[in-house]
Amino acid sequence: MVAPSNLQSLLLQSPLEGALLEALSREEKERLVLEYLGKVNGQAAELRAPEFSPGLEWLNTEGPISLHGDLCGKVTLLDFFTYCCINCMHILPDLHALEQQYSDTDGLVIIGVHSAKFPNERVLDNIKSAVLRYNISHPVVNDADATLWQELQVSCWPTLVLLGPQGNLLFSLVGEGHKENLFLFTSMALKFYKERNEIQSGQIPRQLYRNSLPESPLLFPGKVAVDVAGGRLVIADTGHHRILVVTTDGRVLHTVGGCESGWKDGSFSESSFHSPQGVAIAGSVVYVADTENHLIRKVDLETFRVSTVAGIGSQGVDKEGGAQGEAQPISSPWDVTYGDSGVLWIAMAGTHQIWALLLEEGTLPKGSGLPKGTCVRFAGSGNEENRNNSYPHKAGFAQPSGLTLCTAEPWNCLFVADSESSTIRSVSLKDGAVKHMVGGERDPMNLFAFGDVDGVGINGKLQHPLGVSWDWQRNLLYVADSYNHKIKVVDPKAKSCVTLAGIGQAGNLTGISFLEASFNEPGGLCLGGDGHLLYVADTNNHHIKVLDLETKTVSVLPILTREETDVVDSTLPLKITTPKLPKSAPIVKLETLIVPPSKTLQFILNIKLPAGSKLTVGAPSFWFLFTEGHDWLLAGQKTYGEIVSLSDPSQIEVHMPREGPSPDAVLKIGVCVYYCAEDSSVCMMKSVAFSQPLRLTAEATSSPGPRPLAYSFQG
Repeated sequence: MVAPSNLQSLLLQSPLEGALLEALSREEKERLVLEYLGKVNGQAAELRAPEFSPGLEWLNTEGPISLHGDLCGKVTLLDFFTYCCINCMHILPDLHALEQQYSDTDGLVIIGVHSAKFPNERVLDNIKSAVLRYNISHPVVNDADATLWQELQVSCWPTLVLLGPQGNLLFSLVGEGHKENLFLFTSMALKFYKERNEIQSGQIPRQLYRNSLPESPLLFPGKVAVDVAGGRLVIADTGHHRILVVTTDGRVLHTVGGCESGWKDGSFSESSFHSPQGVAIAGSVVYVADTENHLIRKVDLETFRVSTVAGIGSQGVDKEGGAQGEAQPISSPWDVTYGDSGVLWIAMAGTHQIWALLLEEGTLPKGSGLPKGTCVRFAGSGNEENRNNSYPHKAGFAQPSGLTLCTAEPWNCLFVADSESSTIRSVSLKDGAVKHMVGGERDPMNLFAFGDVDGVGINGKLQHPLGVSWDWQRNLLYVADSYNHKIKVVDPKAKSCVTLAGIGQAGNLTGISFLEASFNEPGGLCLGGDGHLLYVADTNNHHIKVLDLETKTVSVLPILTREETDVVDSTLPLKITTPKLPKSAPIVKLETLIVPPSKTLQFILNIKLPAGSKLTVGAPSFWFLFTEGHDWLLAGQKTYGEIVSLSDPSQIEVHMPREGPSPDAVLKIGVCVYYCAEDSSVCMMKSVAFSQPLRLTAEATSSPGPRPLAYSFQG
């Protein structure tokens, strides 16, 4: 076990720190590293790292890994990280590149040691979601109590610790931006110990958690925006590396990008993104914060083309800006918002700042004129802190992740979800002054003042909020309080913050009241065009949730997809990815039907609504067919239909196959109905499922007659 004093003295004795290493040639660096390894190898027993504590939770492995058993004979890289940390995300590409060059058969094993900052990050299910989101394939251990962190005296995220084949400490790299040294130290350690025949080539058994992920229309959606004029939603389908443009009832109009990450401009079908987050609509154009590509992208809904308008495709370190967009390096843009001023505002999480991209020639508050296309820092020093200041460049943010524009007086500002300080802040569009709204505390260096408390100013507590949306009708601010699994509402006049929806624990309950519903790390939200609906990107549930602000109920927006194409019309999709009915949807179980092969079943669907209600215009109600484990039953058949009128019952036909792998099956008929009261424009959605067991028989029987399906929704 490494005593703290020994660890610190080792790091201080290292001749590989500072400017000396940068001034050397590659050959000189390698020689110096090998000399250093020869020195510390003689202290291997003294510098032996502690074993992983028993009972820890592991991911991407078949079971627990022993540092001094399974990893004996391996060079081991420990990555101390926490999944909220933008700096930790920045080194993941370096680790991925290292894994591509050296595998465990070469003698290298990378272990992610997750040492949480927030209480929410100690929960294994939440770490699982992060492992999936960031495509981490190496083993990860949940160091929930930070035991190994404390024993090795790690002080910040991220920290990389390289161990030799006896579990002996070799090097430590603190922070991001050390790719060259990481590869140098690792390659020389492998060379050094291979020459001593101390490297073993056996593999560590892996069981990737991502292989158990079920298919879903959405995967970790990050943000959502509303096109008020066009009646469309734009969804950042972050885990699928694409942008979806859908109608307000969930029918997919455009799929932009594909399921593989990349950076490519062009048509909707050939373009690619990498974990896009923020989306903003300006007329017929959607601007996208293409987060892990470190780009701002432009999606033109008239020409059906994607282009790059800011960023160079790799992480930048510039904290001033001022160059033309495509020549300006930027770092992990997390959200974007747009007003009528010709400025696209950017939450630049990677440099802890707020930036501006001028879409037209113009002037920023308290600034001089700037040409069209300029991308420049607007607020934030670049230091990671919770510092408010009348001078925007002297203020400090901590991973700003959500933006919304408020042009109402007296505010006329940007509201910012500053995730790592767990605060909501404002940035004046008159003079750039940065002010505190709710959360955090007065000490600008304390980024651990978080919690779940309804209150005023610093007495109200949040936990890593990621999204904000301004309600222009009520003069209120909605907040995605991500790690508290809640939606909160802030009154900027009173600086009060109260819970609007969510029980405060991760879950996926819908179809019930606001305070009974549950979310799982909601990341973004936006207010619907009529001001009655709040759309929430419920990230870890892979859903867009719809909060009806009048009825105070929560539902799931079904995502109805069709064959991949750039442009579709407004009719029902050709192919439906079966939506998941809310858990609260009633299920009507029918008696088993005995059916001969090659015959046609007919169902008559009759739905009744509460008195005084009508089907919602512009939000087509529909039925759909599905099975569980008996897809052969519906092969080649029409599996959906629009419910045009309740006075004319819908007819559903299912043709029985000649034969199937099983004589028994269960056909399910789902129904989604959008309706509103005669005197209201508020759209409500309710669902019901009919479960019809079937038995195919070769015996000569007559075809059953039309099967009535009836259900009455209550008010």
